[in-house]
Amino acid sequence: MKFIRLKTNPGDPGAYIRSLVRSMPPWALLLCSVLLIAVVSCSAPSRRTIAPAGMVKGAEPVGMETCAGCHEEEAREFENSSHGRYFIPGEEGEEVMACEACHGQGSLHLEVGGGVGQYIINPSRNPEPCLQCHAQTRVAFNLEYHHPVREERLTCTNCHDPHGDIYLARGMRMGRENAVCMQCHREQTRPRVFVHEALREGCTVCHRPHGSINDKLLKENDNNLCLKCHAQLSTPGTVLIGDFSHTTRLAEGSCWSAGCHTAIHGSDINPHLRY
Repeated sequence: MKFIRLKTNPGDPGAYIRSLVRSMPPWALLLCSVLLIAVVSCSAPSRRTIAPAGMVKGAEPVGMETCAGCHEEEAREFENSSHGRYFIPGEEGEEVMACEACHGQGSLHLEVGGGVGQYIINPSRNPEPCLQCHAQTRVAFNLEYHHPVREERLTCTNCHDPHGDIYLARGMRMGRENAVCMQCHREQTRPRVFVHEALREGCTVCHRPHGSINDKLLKENDNNLCLKCHAQLSTPGTVLIGDFSHTTRLAEGSCWSAGCHTAIHGSDINPHLRY
């Protein structure tokens, strides 16, 4: 085993570190850099200051306490929500809790006595304030298959509650996800005699909720979507699913379009998810 002697200087506390870095191979330096970034990212404070997504011309920030005078319920939920950790720059370097990060500065809205659309930005009608921060979601909505937010048939608040819990429905996270989808996709999520167990884990196990390159917002458009959960390899070149060999069947098409498991969300007559 080869040892490296490090040159140190008692009068220079950083000499040991510099000597150690110079002695490390490139791959070790890269690994240390990745680990350092991960540690810094995980230990970063949850409170963040962001630029306002919307601007109301001529208006000034008034702060959450002022908003809460009329919007008491929203403010109470918002304070403990994920969005409640975000602040915007206020006057003289102060930070203002981020009601106005999404709705715009509220002074003019306050002067006219409030009211829907009165000198205020409403993300329920325009998703742009949401997409200012959620840039990855903006990209998803521009994919070929997407929920029709761009077409103004849906908005973010049809599925999400920006003031409180991220999902509109209450209860366990998995149940909330499915309940949000059930608002529109009732046939796919209704109770059945034989249930596809993936539904118990949530619709997003198979679907991308904002947009996808695949039809029906699928994560994959081939057998790989199913094989992530169902594949069992017994011997090389053989694929077992349950107690049956599917090696030749997989070459005939996708699991749900080859005349096999066409009742993909569940069946009332067949445990193998057939109509």
